[in-house]
Parts: sequence; structure tokens; C-alpha cells
Amino acid sequence: MNPSLLRLAAEVLLRLEGTPFTSTLFQLLAAYEGTCLLRGPEGLAEVSRAELPATLDLAPLLDHTLLKPEARMEDIDRLCDEALAFRTASVCVNPLWVPRCSARLQGSPVRTCTVVGFPLGASSAHMKAAEAREAYREGAQEVDMVLSVGLARMGDWEAVGRELGQVRKAVPDGVLKLILETCLLSDAEKVQVCQLAVAEGVDFVKTSTGFSSAGATVSDVTLMRGAVGTGVGVKASGGIRTYPAALDLVLAGATRLGVSAARAILEG
Repeated sequence: MNPSLLRLAAEVLLRLEGTPFTSTLFQLLAAYEGTCLLRGPEGLAEVSRAELPATLDLAPLLDHTLLKPEARMEDIDRLCDEALAFRTASVCVNPLWVPRCSARLQGSPVRTCTVVGFPLGASSAHMKAAEAREAYREGAQEVDMVLSVGLARMGDWEAVGRELGQVRKAVPDGVLKLILETCLLSDAEKVQVCQLAVAEGVDFVKTSTGFSSAGATVSDVTLMRGAVGTGVGVKASGGIRTYPAALDLVLAGATRLGVSAARAILEG
């Protein structure tokens, strides 16, 4: 099997290890250079893009997301219950809801993900690290932190690297994702940020918060995948509302999708 494809799928394969295959569809786990890794009742299979089934299960790649400020407890509970039913990768919520989600999902393969420095990324590195540390203490297994976009636009790469290092040290055992807010950066700046993220041990680079002027695009995912190689995840988020849009982003190299429309995507 293609070693680059296996490296790309390593994170999802680790999460799925030991879990039974219960889907009625083949699961798409990763795609790289026209080759796709599927999981089915007989195990893993490598197929070309042209050989893909008409419909695939993308649930293992989805962060089922609710970051609206008006979200209520009953909305959060429903989010968790849907994630458990669909068997998504995680639920992604604001820090307020981390303890509740962690308790509700305990013992399941669905992870608790939260956000740091959200949605502007304009808090200090110290505050982001403290926020990440507290969220991890309260049960978050994954942290999506927002880049200090202004520092990147200034070209202060030393400060950007220090910030990433501080947050990485705050959650050494957690999954750390860096939100670039790609609509505010040039392609050269996106590549530089991605390369710094790799150097500082970040686990994923992520396109967008969903709260700025634009969200995920195939071109940004392709660019980011090229910048980080196959050893780091790429998460696409922002404006992903349909199955075809979600599939296109995975085929472009995304290994996680942040979506608030998981039901629509998974049920077509």
C-alpha cells in the first residue's frame, strides 16, 4: 500500500483501531495524488479516484461543530448525541461546554475538541496557552487555536513561532490544530505559517474559523497539503454544507473537516 497515503491516514487509523466497522457505506479515510484509502467490512483498500463508489461515509473525518454564541445546553447535548450516532471524529464546541461534552462522550471514540483565541486570534500567546491548558484539564482532547493573523501579515515569524511553541507546550499530549484564517493571508504567508506549524510540532493546520469573510476552498487545501507534506493533518472548515463539497476537500488532501452541517453531509 502507498506509504504516503498511509502516513496521511495515520491519525484516523489510530482513532479507528479496535472499533468495529458498522457503516453501511465504505469509509473514505484519505486521498493523495489520485489514490484513495477506503475502509470497508473486509478492512482497508487502496483505489483510484475513478474507482470510488458513488457515495462514501465521511463520518470518521468530521468534527461535528457548534460554535454559535447562542448555543444552549440542550443544543450541546443534541450535538453530542448526533456525533455518537454518526460516529464522527469529534464534537467541536466553545470552552464553556468542554466539561459537559467530555462527560457525555466518556468511553466513546468521539473526542472533545475546543477552540482557543477564537475567533480573532488576537489574544496574547500567554493567554492562548493558558486557555488551552485549562481546556485540556477540563477534558478537551483536541484544541483548535487561531493564528495571530496580524503577526503573520507583519512577517514577524519569530513571534508566530514562539506562540505556537507556547501553546504546544501547554498541551503536549493533546491534538493541536492551527487555524490560519486563509482568507486574510497571501499564499506565501499561508505556506510560511504551515512550515512553522510543522517545525513547532502542530498536528493539523486548519483553513478557517467560519467567522471571517470566507471559508474553506479546494485551492487552499491543496496549497496547505503541499506545504506540510503527508506527516501533518489538514483540516478544512468554513462553509462546508454539502456532501459534494466535503468530498472535494478530502480529495484535495484534507484529513479532517469542521462542519456544522454533519447531518446534511452524512445523509445527503
